[in-house]
Amino acid sequence: MADRRWTLYLAVALVALSAALYLLHFALFQDPYHIWLYLLGDLAFLPIEVLLVTIILHRLLELRDRQTRLEKLNMVIGTFFSTIGTELLTLFSDHDPRMPEFRKRMVISEKWSPEDFARLQGELTRYACDITITEIDLPALRSFLGKNEDFMIRLLENPFLLEHESFTELLQAIFHLTDELKHRNDLIALPESDLRHLSGDVCRAYQLLIRQWLQYVLYLKENYPYLFSLALRTNPFDEKASVIVS
Repeated sequence: MADRRWTLYLAVALVALSAALYLLHFALFQDPYHIWLYLLGDLAFLPIEVLLVTIILHRLLELRDRQTRLEKLNMVIGTFFSTIGTELLTLFSDHDPRMPEFRKRMVISEKWSPEDFARLQGELTRYACDITITEIDLPALRSFLGKNEDFMIRLLENPFLLEHESFTELLQAIFHLTDELKHRNDLIALPESDLRHLSGDVCRAYQLLIRQWLQYVLYLKENYPYLFSLALRTNPFDEKASVIVS
């Protein structure tokens, strides 16, 4: 309310100042012709000024600001994958019985074009997760997620995440999986029905992880070749990947 009142006061003051200056001009020169001439000229140019300033210039500044926010957001996503995401992808893909036949499609090379990434994204939307939950060390997974829970909470506090719905959805899926594991005292002797439920939670996080990882690698290829090179050498789906440059 105070801001609105201050804006109203400022508008009235500016209009009054303009009127006072026109009255001063008339008092000094007694020339109403030029007063109306310049007044109408300024009013005629006002729509063009609005177009230039509030639409074109504002859009350019907004675009630049959005690019800056996108760069900072992808730095956050990169930190996520280097801290927890890549390790989770390696763990889940190692217990995905369908991955051996799909793995070769996930081996990205420097020659890939945006069309290649788009093709793989389309295939991933149709990829049915089939995690073998009984082969995953659930106590170790719970320990790993719990150890990194504070890190993920700090990620959620980042205001730039509001710009990225898919990454926020990924974090929510991982948080949900963490909570499911934390609320079970004994993860060894779970009934088959509960294992199926946990398998669905793992699959949800796994599928979102794969898609987010692919989007992030594409961003690196288009903007940061040296980071893209490291992403290829640490590709969790490439069994021959090595960080050592040979």
